[in-house]
Amino acid sequence: MKLIGPPAHLQQLLFACLGALALAAPVSAQDVITFTDGRTATVNVVSVENGQAMFEIPGGRSGHRLTSIREVQKAPPPGFAAAVAAYEKEDYRTALPAAKKIASQFKGLPTSWARQATSMIGDIHAAQGNADKAIAAYEEFQKAYPGGGGGVSDVGVARVLVMRKDFAEAKKKLEPVVAEALQQRSAIGATALAYSQAFYLMGQVQESEGELVPALENYLRTATLFRQDRAAAAAAQARADALRKAHGVHVP
Repeated sequence: MKLIGPPAHLQQLLFACLGALALAAPVSAQDVITFTDGRTATVNVVSVENGQAMFEIPGGRSGHRLTSIREVQKAPPPGFAAAVAAYEKEDYRTALPAAKKIASQFKGLPTSWARQATSMIGDIHAAQGNADKAIAAYEEFQKAYPGGGGGVSDVGVARVLVMRKDFAEAKKKLEPVVAEALQQRSAIGATALAYSQAFYLMGQVQESEGELVPALENYLRTATLFRQDRAAAAAAQARADALRKAHGVHVP
């Protein structure tokens, strides 16, 4: 049986109830939901469950479908900064459970930090050489953020392909992402990390093809312009220095 959304009058009633709940919410409510139709509500978002953003209301909890939510303004949970810091230090034993904890509670929530924590799981597995786990994590990210991942899952899969020396397929994944990054120039959260990694990975692909000048250029893009992933930036700078020293390569 095919499920369809509620009739228009029921949708209006739902939004009216949600608005009333928002007005009755505790003074401490500080998260702002923006719906796809432009309406907003101020609530306390506590989790994501079964495709719904769950929030506290007087006397209990309620929820709303993620497909009807365009954006959520919510401060990251306390463990997020620690997860990012551990990842940047390559302390994956600390970073992985911290990222998983956040993702288990908020995966799918349209915030930059929820996207970043969810994508970080794949990045950590890839950094540890666990290709199958990395691909599975990137696929989970794509399910949680279909069409809204800013190339994150493609860059993640490309990272695994580079690990496996499948440079041709990696290049196919990376080309549209680096083109988009050069047009936009700026991003936040998981998308910013993806752009940072994409140029580093493209440099590795081009180096494997003997295209040393373009490789150096992309390494330097990660090392200087797209530095959001500090681990990728450091690795890119090291590869740039090695190319200059070994081959005397310079960007025109």
